[in-house]
Amino acid sequence: MPALELRGIDKRFGAVHANRGVSFSAARGSVHGIIGENGAGKSTLMNIVYGLHRADAGEIRVQGRTVAISSPQDAIAAGIGMVHQHFMLVENFTVLENIVLGAEGGRRLAEGLGAARAGLEQLARDYGLEVPLDAIVSELPVGLQQRVEILKALYRGADILILDEPTAVLTPQEADQLFKMLERLRAQGKTVLLVTHKLREIMAVTDRVTVMRQGAIVGEVATCDTSPRELAEKMVGRAVLLNVERGPARPGATLLTVRDLEVRDRLGVARVKGVSFTLQAGEIVGIAGVAGNGQSELLETLAGIRAPSRGEIELGGRHLVREGLDARARRRLGLAHVPEDRLRMGVVAGYSAQDNAILGYHDLPAYQRGLLLDRAAVLAGCEKKMSAYDVRPPNPALRIGSFSGGNQQKLVLAREIDSDPRVLLIGQPTRGVDIGAIEFIHRQLVALRDAGKALLLVSVELEEILGLADRILVMSAGEIVGEIASADATEKKVGLMMAGVKGEGHA
Repeated sequence: MPALELRGIDKRFGAVHANRGVSFSAARGSVHGIIGENGAGKSTLMNIVYGLHRADAGEIRVQGRTVAISSPQDAIAAGIGMVHQHFMLVENFTVLENIVLGAEGGRRLAEGLGAARAGLEQLARDYGLEVPLDAIVSELPVGLQQRVEILKALYRGADILILDEPTAVLTPQEADQLFKMLERLRAQGKTVLLVTHKLREIMAVTDRVTVMRQGAIVGEVATCDTSPRELAEKMVGRAVLLNVERGPARPGATLLTVRDLEVRDRLGVARVKGVSFTLQAGEIVGIAGVAGNGQSELLETLAGIRAPSRGEIELGGRHLVREGLDARARRRLGLAHVPEDRLRMGVVAGYSAQDNAILGYHDLPAYQRGLLLDRAAVLAGCEKKMSAYDVRPPNPALRIGSFSGGNQQKLVLAREIDSDPRVLLIGQPTRGVDIGAIEFIHRQLVALRDAGKALLLVSVELEEILGLADRILVMSAGEIVGEIASADATEKKVGLMMAGVKGEGHA
């Protein structure tokens, strides 16, 4: 019998029909993939299985038995564990304290910790999840923190493990280690539900895959009987180009020069350490690295949002730091910025789409009528951007917070590219964006390069960097540890540099 079976799961949030009679089963001792675009309903479905939401209708069966799951405690009691994309760990606790938190197993904490230690050491050996139990969680690399989450679920008796976008914060080498752990879990009879948008991972590690679109299941197939292209077409409902076509770069004049840049945070800790590089017209330079290695601080400093503690930035002959030019002045010099966190820095959630479409550019003559905004020009400009970038729904009056993440991202891109920049700084261009919108965004970036613009691309998605960049700079611990031409780049080479191994061609 299946380890997990869902029958007719239905869920609405007001007018949104998130799950539409979803039925599928996952075999015991298998890795079952669940894929779909943003808003397809896969996260809602997994949250129902784990008790974070309650279904309006339908039945959940575990090991052939119908179970009522109305809370995570119910799910854990039924043998279901979940590892969230953003880890649920107390950073200043030890590994052992995190694992037993809420399940101490005794009136005195010391007794519970002592009883847990031997069992955890055995679990770690059985599943290849070795991790120092007395280490402080905040001092562990991300890959080991993820092991802690998996161990925590297994310690609570999980036979069914839900993993939500598990490789989003891992290097390729750490992802490979995770896949080996999943194979071991499968061999031990555990069932893994892998929720991911990375088709390569689906093909590499799953036995079967369920495809969701608009809240319903549109396909289920053995992984060995399908391909990434077929899965992408099922997800989107049309043919999708997984790799954007691009010719060789034709680099021109140097537009941006960065020399010995150092950036410190509010506590005085250096986040960017002596970074130097150049950016030329007609090329895309990618910055690869695991999140938190200084890429965000670098982008914000180049854009004028942060002040460096040392170094110089030169744009078109102007010395931006020496002259004290702020973000607005840099925009006027042709430097546009698509921030990594669109909700915190790219849009104002309570404003309409049309007002967000002119943020930072509202004082341009095109949008002015005397001392007031030309509302007709603002509306017309937003309608044009929405049409060109396929923003849905195409309603300029709608509050931007009501749009999906992918459509918010397309509007931010449209706003910045419409300014006709010489240099575009772009952070995580497809974060939280579904595969159809990813194809569109990648085409726009290549077209911008071919028009002679210079692009600096920061992404934690190594496939994206390899597919778009003409040159790749790799950051680790705030430093650029290597530079590699795209023709010479492989996941292994870049992944090793991401892990801190110095590359030969240092920038």
